[in-house]
Amino acid sequence: MERIKSKNNGYNVVSLFSGIGGIDLGFEYNGFNLLWANDFDKYACITYRANVNENIVHGDIREVKTLIPEHDILIGGFPCQPFSTLGKLQGFKDETRGTLFFEIENIVKKHDTKVIVLENVKNIVTHDNGHTFETILNHLNDAGYYCNYAILNSKDYGIPQQRNRMFLVCFNKKYFKDVKFEFPKPQELKVTVQDLLDKEVGAKYFLTERISKTILSVGTKGYTAKPKIDNSIAKTLCATMHKMHRASQDNYVTDLYNYNRLKPIGRINVRKLTPNECRKLQGFPSKWTQVVSDCQAYKQFGNAVTVDVAYAVAKNVLKHMEDNKL
Repeated sequence: MERIKSKNNGYNVVSLFSGIGGIDLGFEYNGFNLLWANDFDKYACITYRANVNENIVHGDIREVKTLIPEHDILIGGFPCQPFSTLGKLQGFKDETRGTLFFEIENIVKKHDTKVIVLENVKNIVTHDNGHTFETILNHLNDAGYYCNYAILNSKDYGIPQQRNRMFLVCFNKKYFKDVKFEFPKPQELKVTVQDLLDKEVGAKYFLTERISKTILSVGTKGYTAKPKIDNSIAKTLCATMHKMHRASQDNYVTDLYNYNRLKPIGRINVRKLTPNECRKLQGFPSKWTQVVSDCQAYKQFGNAVTVDVAYAVAKNVLKHMEDNKL
């Protein structure tokens, strides 16, 4: 979605595990003030500074948390790899990432944060037979928060990408009535992947004849899946898509116009998505400067929160805050 300039609503936001600012932009477009942000990835911080604002601190949250200013709302897509079906599903056993939730808990307790908005993969809800998510909810409830969660899909909020994510929205019992939070209702999808494709792309994005045999195959060694390309709704963008997985997992499109225009030797007329197309499929604005390599850009968009979804959630958060103050 394109940038929206909204009147400042007076609420200050701190963003943790910010990445390139998908959640952050959704809140900024609703008039929230992005006061402070943090991420461990230096390249994500470079992109954030170039496209969101300068208020991001690079570093381990465990080492820079003393810099966090007073705020009204804490947002963040805390590390999802420990809970992802694409990872090892270690959950809280992953000492470097899985336990970072407890850092969030300590921060909101210290600052008496009014509202918490967290995002993660949908699998976190069922991880370890539901015990992981139950632990999270119990800790936040004991910390004094009403908790509400839902699985939201990017394709239901204007973006043609199949991307299910868990959103957890919590309100401090000291400041708000115990009223159930209403998550944004699904919208009719009016665009397809094909509507978002770049008009002209470079030859490097087309599959070579050699690699195409693997990417478009049904699989090997007991793993088989029918390759699907030219989907009108994209498969979930992932952080490792620069590695070019098989077509049953990653997104590939037939592009006769650019193939005939370029006539690339040793390549076929099927290509991967460009970083710019991934930008569009995550809802980031057209006025966006790529200041990192293609490899890093793919990783960043694959890790990002879809801006359109964040915008819809932030809009309802603001309404709930205004309607249910004590």
